[in-house]
Amino acid sequence: MATAIPFASSLNGPVTLPLKRANRHGFVAGATGTGKTVTLQTLAQQLALNGVPVFAVDVKGDLSGIAMPKEPGGTVPPTQFWDVFGKQGMPVRTTISEFGPLLLSRLFGLSDAQAGVLDIVFKIADEQGLLLLDLKDLQAMLSHVSENAKEISQQYGLVAPASVAAIQRELLRLEQDGAATFFGEPALDLNDLMRTSTYGYGVMNILAASELVQHPQLYATFLLWLLVELYEDLPEAGDLPQPKLCLFFDEAHLMFTDAPPVLIQKIEQIVRLIRSKGVGVYFITQNPLDIPETVLAQLGNRFLHALRAYTPKEQKAVKVASESFRANPAFDTEKAITELGIGEALVSVLDEQGVPTMVEKVKIDLPPSCLGPLTEEQRRDILAQSPLMSKYNAAIDRESAFERLNQKATQAAAQMQQQPAQQDRATGTSGGGAWGNRQGLGEVVVKGVIRAASSQVGRQIAGQIVRGLLGGILRR
Repeated sequence: MATAIPFASSLNGPVTLPLKRANRHGFVAGATGTGKTVTLQTLAQQLALNGVPVFAVDVKGDLSGIAMPKEPGGTVPPTQFWDVFGKQGMPVRTTISEFGPLLLSRLFGLSDAQAGVLDIVFKIADEQGLLLLDLKDLQAMLSHVSENAKEISQQYGLVAPASVAAIQRELLRLEQDGAATFFGEPALDLNDLMRTSTYGYGVMNILAASELVQHPQLYATFLLWLLVELYEDLPEAGDLPQPKLCLFFDEAHLMFTDAPPVLIQKIEQIVRLIRSKGVGVYFITQNPLDIPETVLAQLGNRFLHALRAYTPKEQKAVKVASESFRANPAFDTEKAITELGIGEALVSVLDEQGVPTMVEKVKIDLPPSCLGPLTEEQRRDILAQSPLMSKYNAAIDRESAFERLNQKATQAAAQMQQQPAQQDRATGTSGGGAWGNRQGLGEVVVKGVIRAASSQVGRQIAGQIVRGLLGGILRR
């Protein structure tokens, strides 16, 4: 079994990355059109050919060619296509419960008081056996807690309407960004991303993300969730001969743009610790400075294509990038960054002892697969052959918090409707006269409540209408 993967050539011969250091993370950076995608494809495919499962985000659609050999009879690892929206691959889903209140709080940038309310929502749902699977479940629980805030506050602590409203606004923003398709069942089993073939190749998992990157918050949500889930689910592995999984995140700056500091701290923490779980993380972006310094410091394997240096800001970025490499006396690193041709890169990786090698100017090898996107027909054929298609393709909407709370509201409204008739029988009154008019009005109100209770809005207001308006009528 190989101990290192070849990925480039230099004046001194082949350049390799030790497999045991592939989980020390890395970045691939460079201006548009300099060859970042080819570098990503070469690294990912060489890892997979040597038994390392790979998950790669395909932002532009041109990474899908990795599933097709360049030459007839050539060998490429088996490939699975995924898509959060379920259009160009198998759907990727997780549940609200698996995502959890802590991660949601950090994603939303909630205050301590608001995060506390979200904790209460999850705790009540758990105690009452109300499953939180999708966004409408969480929306229903927020409405339920808001309507019963007085009683809940006495047991769990203050549930301020302003805090509930703040969470609802953030949830609405996330829903508008397309997250309704991401939250639900069947949830992705991470073991399905870490499969190997019968021939010992790592399976290539390609996430079609050309639509996903148009929704920055959802993209950041997905990437953060994946890192957190891997970190929490995988056992400590120590030093392995090769990683259990390598992740390649294209357009990585979207993870950090406008992200609250607490969220960046969480990403930095996971990147620092997840390598001990046997997972390598690689960020692909136009400039290394797109990645926060605390995260960049954790990336031991560096692949830098040409950077532009026309403006003072760009010139400063080139200087900072050059200083991040271990200097090579054979050439001026800062000058070389602006003179690299297409497919050329400056590279420094960790050697067998974990020490960064001197920066080296290399020519990235072409992968054994096709460059550019597959046709839609080729993609469909690969999807149809996937053994996981039947597991993930169809969504499941089982009874959860939304349905349970909606059912309770309907039952409560029906019970209220029966009360006037019972009182009539007890007092011997008829439907006429002043009381009869009031009773008729009550019936009209209750019937409206019952009809409204079946909708999401009705679920939120039905209880208030019954307790307020109908109660006032019956007390006259």
